[in-house]
Amino acid sequence: MITSISNPQVKQVCAYVQKARERRKDGIFVVEGAKMFEEAPADWIYKVYVTQTFCDRHITDDIYEKLTQTGYELVSEEVFLKMSDTKTPQGVLCLVRSPRYTLEDLLRQKQGIFVVLEDLQDPGNLGTIIRTGEGAGIAGVIMTRDTVDIFNPKTIRATMGSVYRVPFVYVQDIAEAILKLQQSQITVYAAHLKGKAYYDAFDYTAGSAFLIGNEGNGLKETTADLADTYVKIPMAGQVESLNAGVAATLFMYEAARQRGF
Repeated sequence: MITSISNPQVKQVCAYVQKARERRKDGIFVVEGAKMFEEAPADWIYKVYVTQTFCDRHITDDIYEKLTQTGYELVSEEVFLKMSDTKTPQGVLCLVRSPRYTLEDLLRQKQGIFVVLEDLQDPGNLGTIIRTGEGAGIAGVIMTRDTVDIFNPKTIRATMGSVYRVPFVYVQDIAEAILKLQQSQITVYAAHLKGKAYYDAFDYTAGSAFLIGNEGNGLKETTADLADTYVKIPMAGQVESLNAGVAATLFMYEAARQRGF
């Protein structure tokens, strides 16, 4: 059992929790909680840490079987609190290997629904989009390099496990990515106040991609102009725009609705 917060393993876990650079360097991210552990693909799991309390009180047959399969390290309650990023940790935390996708991987779904995110900064928004995207059956999420780290612990929690199942990719050049979408016969729609028609006026039954901009500034004009068309969301009162996660949800589920999903 690890009982010292000075243990090198503990320090490394804390580095993964706190620093995107460390996560990228080693290709590792951190998940917490029984649900996230249960849903993690076994071959993605690198290391598991649990407390004795968790083993004594909360373990199920399925979790016990998976712990036996993956192996685990016991840590004291004090050590677990040090490693954890949550206020009320459940007592199970694991290091997971980061999946690797390419834009070409995503584009194999020729008639897919895609979300393209430009410089989103809120981890909760990104996590919500990933989770909602799974519910709407999207083919993947494409993000600019300046979008928040998908492996941020807050983002991971917000995905509720969907991060394991929704393909995603960061791109260096969003203009090039949009061009590749269009070359793959995917119509690109920009969520923009300059849209002449509302989002439910378009046909999304063929390949469709929705451009969603930064929470504070929206899409850059140069990015929005690359889209095939602008679309807008109807607003009442004095509201000018919606939360990025809410806006993305409307587009994704309208596309899913049209497809009879």
